Amino acid sequence: MARRKKKTHRSLAKRVKVTRTGKILGAKTGYHHKNVKKGSKRVRRARLGMQVKGRMRKRFLEMLSA
Repeated sequence: MARRKKKTHRSLAKRVKVTRTGKILGAKTGYHHKNVKKGSKRVRRARLGMQVKGRMRKRFLEMLSA
């Protein structure tokens, strides 16, 4: 019996970017919401995004591998 072909998780692929060196870059969560409470420095840093690390990175790469 043939194995099923592994598919890319499309919603994740639209939200993150994998760089040439293998880093996974994505947006920081929750910075579009209730920004009056947050300091300008914090909002600015959130706009830059973040790098996914650790176990989450391993899981993301598994979901993205087609």
